Amino acid sequence: MVKAKFIPFVNFCEQTLEEMQTNAKNFNEKMQKRRTIRDFSAEEVPLEVIENCLETAGTAPNGANKQPWHFVVVGDKKIKSTIRQEAEKEEREFYEKRATKEWLEALEPLGTDSNKPFLETAPYLIAIFDKKYNVLPNGTKSKNYYSSESVGIATGILIAAIHNAGLVSLTHTPSPMGFLNKILNRPINEKPFLLLVVGFPEKNAVVPDIKRKSLAEISTFL
Repeated sequence: MVKAKFIPFVNFCEQTLEEMQTNAKNFNEKMQKRRTIRDFSAEEVPLEVIENCLETAGTAPNGANKQPWHFVVVGDKKIKSTIRQEAEKEEREFYEKRATKEWLEALEPLGTDSNKPFLETAPYLIAIFDKKYNVLPNGTKSKNYYSSESVGIATGILIAAIHNAGLVSLTHTPSPMGFLNKILNRPINEKPFLLLVVGFPEKNAVVPDIKRKSLAEISTFL
């Protein structure tokens, strides 16, 4: 058993009550403007911006510090085209065969269908993988704890970082997503978690006319 090593926590930035209130309010107002976008521009995004957002995602809390995530950034046009083909194949199966009537009715206000042109138009796709276990040099498996929760938190931080950087995103989850392992040459211990589409919005982009739930609807204070 390796004895835990601790170092002083020196990065805490103490703020006045007024600063706390202002920062919380400003961040909330900025995130309230975040929307899921399906109309993407082909305008290029500096890779450095994506790298910084990924490093931010990597700060997420996680089970036993296993950091069980892997991000594959896809900018290659041919690979994006292949991903679109395979994703749309699964989406057609979903809309035509697997989805229940109730599910389709829930999706109707969003105007979604099996056609996913944004997978090719947007400058970047970020395939997020959940590493269920690590393979050690001797070939044995080392379990990652609370991997789904950890990867979910990292994904949320990534989405916030992308919005904060002045970009937009779309969370895309064709099911099943095993084709991503094959296309992106990822090992079997990594399970596709989500495909994040990232870029700038098209000039005439539109979004569904929907509302977010109020604070009273999403929270309880005891």
